[in-house]
Amino acid sequence: MVEESDLENLQYLDMDIKEGCRLHPVAPLLIPYESIEDCTVDGFHIPKGSPLLVNVWAIGRDSDTWLEPEMFKPERFQGSNIDLRGQNYELLPFGSSRRGCPGLQLGLTIVHLVVAQLVHCFDWELPNGMLPENIDMTETFGLVIARAQHLLTIPTYLLNIK
Repeated sequence: MVEESDLENLQYLDMDIKEGCRLHPVAPLLIPYESIEDCTVDGFHIPKGSPLLVNVWAIGRDSDTWLEPEMFKPERFQGSNIDLRGQNYELLPFGSSRRGCPGLQLGLTIVHLVVAQLVHCFDWELPNGMLPENIDMTETFGLVIARAQHLLTIPTYLLNIK
């Protein structure tokens, strides 16, 4: 079984989770900020007291920052110092500074452990001889995706749980 002490040695798992958070942040917009003084950003005047929304979904798909931003490529983080903890502004799935997610460390540890256990403990395969090219991986953007758009296959042994 994968233990918490094993996580620091699982670099590819860490790269996978970073890439997943880049493409699919927990929330597409961070909690609103407020400007504390008048400023100009990229030629736009922002008055003091203006509400500011940070679109982390767009940041994670910015072609000026990421090569092939729509592709899932965990290898892009190999040898990189980019972190999920809000120090690198090209990857902010949990916010930054004092406004960052208070449960960040616990959440990341749990996600790493769960994904590691799922990969380690199960032999994954597609149902009924389905081929990978038959899966519709088209993405839709929104906070909720209609259930009808999901490929849902429940193994028969799960239906008999008491």
